[in-house]
Amino acid sequence: MTPQPGNSLIAATVEHLRRYAPFDQMELAHVHSLAARLQLGYYPKGEILLSPDQGAALKLLIIKQGVVQGEQDVARAQDDAAWLELHEGECFPLGALLARRAVTGTYRADTDTFCYELEAQDFFELTHLSAAFHDFCTRRIANLLEQSKHIIQAQYSLSSSEQQSMSSRLSEIMNREPVTCSPRTPIRTVLQTMQERRIGSMVVVDNGVAVGMFTLHDVLSRVALPQTALDQPIIGIMSKQLTTLPSHATAYEAMLAMIREGIRHLLVSDNGRLVGVLSEKDLFTLQRVSLRQVSQTIRNATTLAGLKQAARNIRQLGQNMLAQGFAAEHLTQLTSTLNDLLTARIIELECIAAGLQEPDSCQTAFCWLALGSEGRLEQTFHTDQDNGIIFITPRGETPETVRGSLLPVAARINAALAECGFPLCKGGIMASNPRWCLSLEEWQNVYADWIARGDGTVLLNASIFFDFRALSGNMTLASQLRAWLHDKVKDNRRFLQLMAGNALCNHPPLGLLRDFVVGKDGDRNNTLDLKVNGITPFVDAARIFALASGSNETNTALRLRAAGAAWQMKADEIEAWAQSFHYIQLLRLRMQHEQAKQGAVFSNRADPDTLNELDRRILKEAFRQARKLQKVLENYFTF
Repeated sequence: MTPQPGNSLIAATVEHLRRYAPFDQMELAHVHSLAARLQLGYYPKGEILLSPDQGAALKLLIIKQGVVQGEQDVARAQDDAAWLELHEGECFPLGALLARRAVTGTYRADTDTFCYELEAQDFFELTHLSAAFHDFCTRRIANLLEQSKHIIQAQYSLSSSEQQSMSSRLSEIMNREPVTCSPRTPIRTVLQTMQERRIGSMVVVDNGVAVGMFTLHDVLSRVALPQTALDQPIIGIMSKQLTTLPSHATAYEAMLAMIREGIRHLLVSDNGRLVGVLSEKDLFTLQRVSLRQVSQTIRNATTLAGLKQAARNIRQLGQNMLAQGFAAEHLTQLTSTLNDLLTARIIELECIAAGLQEPDSCQTAFCWLALGSEGRLEQTFHTDQDNGIIFITPRGETPETVRGSLLPVAARINAALAECGFPLCKGGIMASNPRWCLSLEEWQNVYADWIARGDGTVLLNASIFFDFRALSGNMTLASQLRAWLHDKVKDNRRFLQLMAGNALCNHPPLGLLRDFVVGKDGDRNNTLDLKVNGITPFVDAARIFALASGSNETNTALRLRAAGAAWQMKADEIEAWAQSFHYIQLLRLRMQHEQAKQGAVFSNRADPDTLNELDRRILKEAFRQARKLQKVLENYFTF
């Protein structure tokens, strides 16, 4: 190794380092101080840089040029697979230096490699000198995620401002159905309806054609001051000069019409059919869908059209939250909660339509189960349906007769959810399928059979059915099933080992082709499946820990945190796993948002070459955390 020479090379080193995290976040003086203390090491291809038998780590290495692979027993996809791959700008071994211990794996030069090297004493001095460097070293994944969040906010702020430029179609921004009355309706009735529905306008319709409008703004000048009798028909005071635009017109055109006509409301109609009313307020709040607005729209909806609009509002709210830098954990939980509210309203309306709204029916006789990602409160912008029903068999009846009465209702609920943007499950895992509309005893028999068998089909089902959650109806039925399942699984070492072995077969895609293992066939060429190989290792491990500990949590991050408490794992390791999981979820959300904007087919496959350098680095770190979690799972549940 040779010392770094003069000031010109130090300046060049500073310029090089500041292309990478955390040096791009550090004060310039601190990076200069670092550069002045660095030495340069050369390692030919195949040479070992660090290994466990070298004792406590004595230096920080920063790759200047080349590739370094870490080798450990965690990776078993191929005998020669590296468990991590480090590229230009990456630092190692941070954990070993901070803990003053030996590295746990062997670091080997995969190509001829040059590394900047910093002695341990200088490393610790730098952590005290630079807050940004200290934060990166102690909270590596969190620090990278914070930088990524700022980039996302900057990217989406432009998109948000473009959306608010009034270029949106009226069909995209109308948030309620028009409320109508006939020309002979008494003024009193109109006012009472407007108050009850909390609306600012009423459209007067005669034989299906809009002939007038009455607004709250008209009350003072047309009712209160003239002291108009409230028993008079609305036709005598309504506005007859109507301004109408088609649903494909833009918000900008609507704004111009309101300014030109001096009005606050206009009608939206297609081919003479009234489809909505747009208010001045709608334009001012354009693309700023509020949580209160969405929830009220759902609760007040009485038709499928209103619920479809609410579903669009949920997706718009989620996209707005992306722009504001919301964490993926909060975003997916909020999206799932609103989808729960939407589903519950659909169930309520369909129960009423089927005459099941009486006691001992909708709220007491059965429970609607959310399964899979919905059961985990981890829905993204594009998620198909996974649901089921638990029901009570009344005395004197059989499960078959109860099922026969519930399946038609469940079919209408599934169809309504599909209309609202939740595609029907291609595998038929829906409440309208007789296989998943079962009594409590039948569900227990199904789970008991799965646990006894433990074969591949069962382990595949576990990824969906073991993540159930009560969504609507008699919640105690789901609680009883969960308690029974815990008793059945908690001490069943064989079944937990089978689940763990199956989970460990799904390796995070690191190391074989540059940074990542990618697909090589057809449209999968050079892409990663962020769902199967990204989030699933975290989801599977968290599920096994939850079943083994008897935790009632279904959410992946909450399951991991509960496991940490039950097994006294390090809190920072648990949070690193949770943050890594949520970062991959965030990538999926961003991809789906872009796919929706472009009208493309939804996919979980990402081309790593299209990611920026920071996202590639965080994704690699997230996959490494997945491998660490799998190693812990292996230690606990396999021999």
